[in-house]
Amino acid sequence: MRTLRLAALAAGVLLAMSQMVPAQAVGTSSGGRHGPSYEWELTPTGSESQFRGLAAVSADVAWVAGSAGQVLRTTNGGKSWENVSPPGLEALQFRDIEAFGPDRAVAMTIGNGEDSRIYRTTNGGKTWTETFRNTEPAAFYDCLDFHGSHGLALSDPVDGKFRIASTSDGGKSWKVLPNAGMPAALPGEFAFAASGTCLVAGPGRTAWFATGGGDRPRVFRTNDNGLHWTATDSPMASGEAAGIFSLAFRGPLFGVAVGGDFLKPTEAVKAASITYDGGRTWKLVPADKAPKGYRSGSAFVPWSPTTVVAVGPSGSDVSVDGGRSWTQFYDGSFDSVECAGHGFHAGCWASGAKGAVGKLVLKR
Repeated sequence: MRTLRLAALAAGVLLAMSQMVPAQAVGTSSGGRHGPSYEWELTPTGSESQFRGLAAVSADVAWVAGSAGQVLRTTNGGKSWENVSPPGLEALQFRDIEAFGPDRAVAMTIGNGEDSRIYRTTNGGKTWTETFRNTEPAAFYDCLDFHGSHGLALSDPVDGKFRIASTSDGGKSWKVLPNAGMPAALPGEFAFAASGTCLVAGPGRTAWFATGGGDRPRVFRTNDNGLHWTATDSPMASGEAAGIFSLAFRGPLFGVAVGGDFLKPTEAVKAASITYDGGRTWKLVPADKAPKGYRSGSAFVPWSPTTVVAVGPSGSDVSVDGGRSWTQFYDGSFDSVECAGHGFHAGCWASGAKGAVGKLVLKR
């Protein structure tokens, strides 16, 4: 079933790509007469891979991971990219990567059974160590995230429940957690391996993950590093190709969810919602204020407590009011967005198909 959904996702992406303006020029939009404007400054990578895995470290350092087993790294703000791919993985797809600086990173490949793996580097990608390989044929890992040295990785349901792998040593070792504290999955429910942001870890022992595919999307929340979870229904779109694709949180209470229907990439089909109570309840963003289409990635920017960026195959949007209303500022394609850093070193990056990587530029 998951293989069929992947085929549908690929078809949906191809459909979206045929309807888009190619991501070849800088896109820009004003945030108002006296407000900021935003644009993506493209940083050519020389790659044709699709980079759904993205890790922002600062304005200078970022990592991307994607198809054909490819991992790239920049340490000079995107002026150049270094191919630091683990050898022999050309048949696998990386869908998530988390980085802790210019040298340390943890990357995850996806697929049924043993195709779901986790690799770790401590020397800038010169060498990689495989630290986890899934041995359950029915498991399919979608995304991972860290808060400090603690990390979680999320798999689609096995025997009717989502599966969580956990690490407490920065990804050196992993263990699959017992599922006694996991609510039962809905029929057809799964998570989307679209941007590495279907799971968010932290602060403290808190984490969230989001779903789709069933008769309603849900957000799961834990307060004990993944041992026990509660599930909350979401008012966003759901269905075989629809649900929540990305979560972004600013602290333990304030969060944004984006998604929609990837087979309708230019339509805002119940595509965003917000929470003020840590994911216990969610409020749908009206269609006239939502992102202008299906969005697969989202991130809060470091320099504003209420500014969020969302990306997808039909464009990028920004919200300056904490997700209550959105304005499109780019009509090219990206799959993932992440922000990191502080002060002058803060940066936001986006990545996507055909090796596309952009760096967010804020103008007045």
